[in-house]
Formats: sequence, C-alpha cells, structure tokens
Amino acid sequence: MRLPYELQLGWRYTRAGRATRRNGFISFISGVSMFGIALGVAALIIVLSVMNGFQKEVTDRMLGVISHIEIFSRDGQALGDIDAIMAQARKNPQVVGVAPFIAAQALIARGEDMKGAIIRGIEPKLEGQVTDLSTTTQHGALDKLVPGQFGIVLGIELARSLYVREGDQVTLVAPGGQVTPAGVVPRLKQFTVVGTFDSGHYEYDSSLAMIHEEDAARIFRLEGPSGVRLKLKDLHQAREVAEELAATLPGQFLIRDWTRANKTWFAAVQVEKRMMFIILTLIVAVAAFNLVSTLVMTVTDKRADIAILRTLGSSPKSIMGIFVVQGAMVGVMGTLGGLLLGLGIAYNIDVIVPALERLFHASFLPKDIYLISQMPSDPQRGDIIPITVISLILAFVATLYPSWRASRVNPAEALRYE
Repeated sequence: MRLPYELQLGWRYTRAGRATRRNGFISFISGVSMFGIALGVAALIIVLSVMNGFQKEVTDRMLGVISHIEIFSRDGQALGDIDAIMAQARKNPQVVGVAPFIAAQALIARGEDMKGAIIRGIEPKLEGQVTDLSTTTQHGALDKLVPGQFGIVLGIELARSLYVREGDQVTLVAPGGQVTPAGVVPRLKQFTVVGTFDSGHYEYDSSLAMIHEEDAARIFRLEGPSGVRLKLKDLHQAREVAEELAATLPGQFLIRDWTRANKTWFAAVQVEKRMMFIILTLIVAVAAFNLVSTLVMTVTDKRADIAILRTLGSSPKSIMGIFVVQGAMVGVMGTLGGLLLGLGIAYNIDVIVPALERLFHASFLPKDIYLISQMPSDPQRGDIIPITVISLILAFVATLYPSWRASRVNPAEALRYE
C-alpha cells in the first residue's frame, strides 16, 4: 500500500542529510530536541518509580506492625461478644486473618528514665495471622508472653532509649489510678523484658510495646479485648472491605483501615509525587518546544520546496501535514527512546546504583542514617502511560504553529529569488 506523500516527505525531512552546513545545524538541533525529550521522559519514569518504591517499602514495613483493618468499640472499652464479631468478620471473602487485641497508652519506666508508649495486648498464637511481628522479634519473643508472668516485648528503639535488654525489669504506669486513703495512687506493675522487635519503622520501634492480652486486661481493668484486627488478601481493598463490615457487623463499632491510620503521611507522599510529576513534565515541555525552533528553521530552508509543491497542486493542509509529521516523528522517537531508557534503569536500579557506589566509593543511602539501605524501584503502569501520552501531546502541539506558517508560504514570493 502506497503511503501518502505527506508522510513520505515528513519522514525524509526528519532524516535529512547533512549536505550543507545549514542542514547539518538543523539536524543537530533536531537531535538535541529528540535527546531532550528522551531525557525528560526517562527522568520522569525513574524518579516516579523510585518514589513508588520508597512508598511501597515504607508501606510494607508499616503493615508488618499494624493491621489492614481494626475494629474497636466507640468508648474504648471491651467489645461485647468478641467471638461473634470475629466469626462475622471471617465470613468476608477478603479476610484471611483475625486476632483480638487491647490497645492503650501508658508510661514505661526504668530507673530515672521514663517513656510514653503504646501498649498492645495480643494473643501470641494469633498474632502471626494479622502482622509480621513474629518474624521481626528476636528468639521467638512473642511465644514468651505467658499470661500471669507479665512479660513485655519492646520496640528496639524504645529498648535502647530505656537502656534495657532481655531479662531486665521495667515498670508500667497505667493511666488512671487507685483511690486510697492517702489519695489517688497510680497503678504500677513490674514487667520483665522477654525480647525486642525491629520492624524497620522508627515510629513503631520507638513507641510500641506488646504484652499478653490477659495481662493487659488486668492492668487496664478491661473485661476482654477492646478490638479486633484483620488481615486481607488484597491490602488495597481495605477501604471497601471496611465499608462492607460496617454494614454487616452487629452493633456500633469504629472501623479504621490502614490508609486512615497514617492519612497524613500518605497525603504528603501523594502531594510530593504530584509536584515532582509537574516539575519534571516541564523538562519534557521545554525539550518538546525546542521543536518549534527546529521546524521554523526547516520551513525557512524548505521555502522553495514548499513553493514547488504548492505549484504542483498541494493544498495548504497537505503542506501543514508534512511538517506536523516531521515534528511528530521527532517527538515519537524521543518518547520511545526515553521510555526504553527509563524502564531499563528503573527495572535494573538495584544493579546500577551499587555499581555507581563502587565506582565513586560513595553510599547514596547510608545504613546508619536511612532505614532503607538499597534504592527501591516500582514502575507502575498508572505513571508510565500518562508520561508517554503527555510527551506525545506536547510534541504534537509544538509542531502546529511552524506547520501553519509553512502552509501560509506564498509560492510566488518563495520562488522570486530562486
């Protein structure tokens, strides 16, 4: 099938030779525009992929400590029929793990050091169904939580701040107190540190402590668990499942999914990602609009050709189409090149970054500063497709004005001095 001559001429102008100094300069500017588009597209893909990787890494570590969904009473007291609530939650096809818990705040003291902490009363045998804490504790510490023995597992940073280790004694100061003839006396209980956990998330490692559920009920004077935690097949369905449970569970409960538990952090990440997308898109826009100067010079250089084509019967629309094709070809090749470069780096960043660190004898993510010592990357289709489409649209828009000027060339004026 014979291609329209607009496509053939546009492609010929795109790969024009360097017979003259002027043609060579135009080809150079065209190459720079193509390279700029490719570099901008690649930078966008790499940066957003790395940001996605960091977000995924932090989310995974966060969900190793907290659950996908938490159900608890409105007044903070013990839930009514805990077994019925757990059985009803298991009926949801998305739920793969259920465990009761007690959550409260308290002070943990060791000598003169005292730290505020979130106390979580757990059932050690069921904890592995809803979190990954059993894999981050040392020497199976969760299994050492025996009711009545008042053992406690501390976050690694919390243990360091209190200067305690396994076998040491700490004092838990519960909120509220006991009324005695001498006044209100705070409720104190000594606990033995049976282990620590290291989730890799500083917020929880520095503030979370776990004790057995029965011990927690005694300390905080509850008749049973104050909540239920759930683990889902697909963590991204947490909000929808929470709404379904709110409609099916008997009674009035507060239901919170993991996205709401850290709403501020996730909102900040999304804003940062959106701003980076806008800033880097401007790089692509600058490179795409370099096509304007390329096409303007090409139109000036091809005035005689345009005049001959018009004399042979070409319409202004066809002349415009030739230069639109030329500019679009540069945009398409630049976008595809950037796409291949960006994806190549994004998918192999775990190999490229260590190689650069060895080459320059540097560490981009020092282990003593950052929780993540390796550069993560997670290319997502939802980012790559918009980047590609925007790049192509910008390249196409940049060709319109020079192409329109080409279609307005007067054949008589163009051939007067030829």
